[in-house]
Amino acid sequence: MNLNIWLLLASVVVIAAIASVRIAHRTGLPTLLIYLGIGLLLGEAGLGVQFENASVAQQIGLAALAVILAEGGLTTQWAHVRQGVPTALALATIGVGVSIVVLAASVHWLLGMDWRMALLLGAILASTDAAAVFSVLRRLPLPRRLAGILEAESGFNDAPTVIVVVMLSGLGTPLPDVAHVMGEAALELGVGAAVGLAVGPLGGYALRRVALPSSGLYPIAVLALAFVAYSGAALLHGSGFLAVYLASLVLGNTRLPHRPATRGFAEGAAWLAQIGLFVMLGILASPSELPSTVVPGLIAGLALLLLARPASIVASALIVRVTGVDALSWREQLFLSWAGLRGAVPIVLATIPWAAGIIGAKGLFNEVFVIVIVFTMVQGPTLPYLARVLGIGAPGEARDLGVEAAPLEELDADLLQITIPPGSGLHGVEIFELRLPSDAAVTMVVREGRSFVPEGSTRLRAEDQLLVVTTAACRQTVERRLRAVSRRGKLAGWYGERGD
Repeated sequence: MNLNIWLLLASVVVIAAIASVRIAHRTGLPTLLIYLGIGLLLGEAGLGVQFENASVAQQIGLAALAVILAEGGLTTQWAHVRQGVPTALALATIGVGVSIVVLAASVHWLLGMDWRMALLLGAILASTDAAAVFSVLRRLPLPRRLAGILEAESGFNDAPTVIVVVMLSGLGTPLPDVAHVMGEAALELGVGAAVGLAVGPLGGYALRRVALPSSGLYPIAVLALAFVAYSGAALLHGSGFLAVYLASLVLGNTRLPHRPATRGFAEGAAWLAQIGLFVMLGILASPSELPSTVVPGLIAGLALLLLARPASIVASALIVRVTGVDALSWREQLFLSWAGLRGAVPIVLATIPWAAGIIGAKGLFNEVFVIVIVFTMVQGPTLPYLARVLGIGAPGEARDLGVEAAPLEELDADLLQITIPPGSGLHGVEIFELRLPSDAAVTMVVREGRSFVPEGSTRLRAEDQLLVVTTAACRQTVERRLRAVSRRGKLAGWYGERGD
């Protein structure tokens, strides 16, 4: 009976959380706020669900963050983020260090915190949250480089912050010196990167060579490979977060069977992880203890928003400019400063010193909880307005072409399924103008619910679904040609567009 009650309660919570996504989409608020609110209603101040185990919350939180990072890597298009990776790496390393120091010095002076607690707060809040960034920014029509910087930064910067928080949470140990922190972080990041960049390509190669009996097994295998990277790096004393993100990024951008289906499965798993994580963190919080932390939380949050985050952006931009990469304009730097959204990651990180028994860590958790709620409500809905004011939006940018492939092993061929997105250059192009290789053909078009076999003169339209049969040898050529035409039209070759 107890199991049935808990299953019913969990199902109702998930359904309510899913229904709330529409509300969040209309208001521009990240869904994490609604999920945290559901957790607070279920907790000690609402239905009375008791949960005070910081150690369990920490382990569940880290596992959920791994799923969210895996989804972020699988759904990130390398072509979109490649240009922003140098800046994102600077933000995830130099920027994180600057943010920790500036925020720690600010709260030490303004709030009288001792240096360990101040540095812990700085490290906990230094990381932007992948779930919050992905949920808000992917609805904004931003230029590819700017969106790529924010997406890549949120994927990369979890790893160094976790390392610093764990080092600062050691009981009975003196504060580590800067050289020790940098050396330990570099070692763990190096191991994590090596594991992720090994598991990703090897896993992709294996999945391309193994013909699984059901298409539903491919998404499960990909997610399992992501956790192989995470746990393998952790066992080797490396950064599991960096490993899972890099492995997923490689897998998401390699030639996998049923790739869109895999991405859809990963998105569903990430949504479920977010719901469970945020609701759990809401239950973990004690509403009766939050009012006393509002003032220090607001002071620390303002120091983060107005001092630490801008300082990290400026420092990273200077480093990137010295290396010869395209410099960030002041408008882009201002937007990046405001777009540093915090979410589940800081709250989960705040459970680490609490679980370690650091004196005052529960109060630190409460402050972080208040900061995340208040400043997400301020920053999230205002991002579209700020983008318009700064003139950095890209409303006319069309979505890229998605291609799903089902392997036809016995024929040594692939069946490609393509949906023509709005704004695609494929709209209005006749079949013969695609100039596909002789070993490939458009065999069927699905338009407005009706299927028909096209002729060479059939003119394609936006929202059409195409079935293309191609030999395995020329599949990549076919995909590149279709992407090129989708981006620049039938004269893509004249524009130098190769569909890479």
